[in-house]
Amino acid sequence: MGLKKGVEIQPANGKLGVLMPGMGAVATTFIAGVMNIRQGLAKPIGSLTQMGAIRLGKRTDNNNPKIKEFVPLASLDDLVFGGWDIFEDNAYVAAKKAGVLTQDHLEPIREELEKIKPWKAVFENKWVKKLHGEHVKKGSSKADLAEQLADDIARFKKENNLDRMVAVWCGSTEIYRKPSDVHSSLEKFEKGLRENDSDIAPSQIYAYACVKAGIPYANGAPNLTLDTLALQELARKQQMPISGKDFKTGQTLMKTILAPGLKARLLGLDGWYSTNILGNRDGEVLDDPESFRTKEVSKLGVLEHILQPHLYPDLYRGFHHVVRINYYPPRGDNKEGWDNIDIKGWLGYPMQIKVDFLCRDSILAAPIVLDLALFIDLARRAGMGGIQEWLSFYWKSPMTAPDLYPEHDLFIQLMKLKNTLRYMRGEDLITHLGNEYYD
Repeated sequence: MGLKKGVEIQPANGKLGVLMPGMGAVATTFIAGVMNIRQGLAKPIGSLTQMGAIRLGKRTDNNNPKIKEFVPLASLDDLVFGGWDIFEDNAYVAAKKAGVLTQDHLEPIREELEKIKPWKAVFENKWVKKLHGEHVKKGSSKADLAEQLADDIARFKKENNLDRMVAVWCGSTEIYRKPSDVHSSLEKFEKGLRENDSDIAPSQIYAYACVKAGIPYANGAPNLTLDTLALQELARKQQMPISGKDFKTGQTLMKTILAPGLKARLLGLDGWYSTNILGNRDGEVLDDPESFRTKEVSKLGVLEHILQPHLYPDLYRGFHHVVRINYYPPRGDNKEGWDNIDIKGWLGYPMQIKVDFLCRDSILAAPIVLDLALFIDLARRAGMGGIQEWLSFYWKSPMTAPDLYPEHDLFIQLMKLKNTLRYMRGEDLITHLGNEYYD
């Protein structure tokens, strides 16, 4: 990244367009939430950029500004929303169908929501087998589809007089795929677009079109998308920030809170059984085994990296980790994540922890979309291209530089995020060495 201590950050002037491939429950909850907050009808609970503070200097200095006052973030008043979806419902209708927000939060902003109409999506049924798109682009090749996305982007920018744009994937989970030869370089990828290579997923066409157009990109699903040499080469070439993947919301959020605590106290783990029930579009998509495999891989890596069995074999070697997701329509967006954790303590005596998290998936995801949009815009204005590891805080499966393992511990992730902000502004990094000895 080549950061210097105290980097030059361009001001957040003008309008910021937020592009979202996928205008379903997560996107509409985010959009409607921002509109309510702008009108003073609700609070941005869960958003680090809006409610978080950051300590500067010694504890005795009592200097704890709000993050949004410390770094130049775009104002919520300057956000303009647009995106694509396989259904043509406007944002109000889509939000009603998603069933996340009540009329108390939809009716006051109904007219504003109704004006947001998704553009036709790039979609291929083989990648998301449980959905059947009816508002879908047609093209002579995948390169042609990428050009159509570029046209949408250019028109959106012109019509709304935007100064800058960012993109956050809010769409569905695609089937599991590993990188193939077409993903090994930008040249091969662009050739594959022209030749309709079957290994190029719709999510990769969106990422390609956005990054090529100079738009930072965050991948909110566990799809391969940015985890390819080709698109990372494009991001470096364009000096665009990229980040991902898979919003860290319900059950995995709890794992990244609880597992560091077990490890900190050197309590052993024999097994961690996780099951979920949910009934939204995400649950329907994940009812397909190939899409579930993509999600499963994203969720399974968390404990291994946090607990480091190779360093603590007596505590964590060979622990059993099982993840299940079941589609249950009556539950809608109100997901239930149930965990049974078999731990061991002094002399190996067994104990158990039971967690039943009755969460709301899109309510947890919406502030993540907001923070990522504002932070990747900040990164671009600070000249920080490529993979943004400091945003690992938001991801189930964080992207890293080559040959580096990802950091999953939520508290280390938050420290890294805040220290990056301090570094950008030329402030001392916080090490937690005590004032009494080291200041």
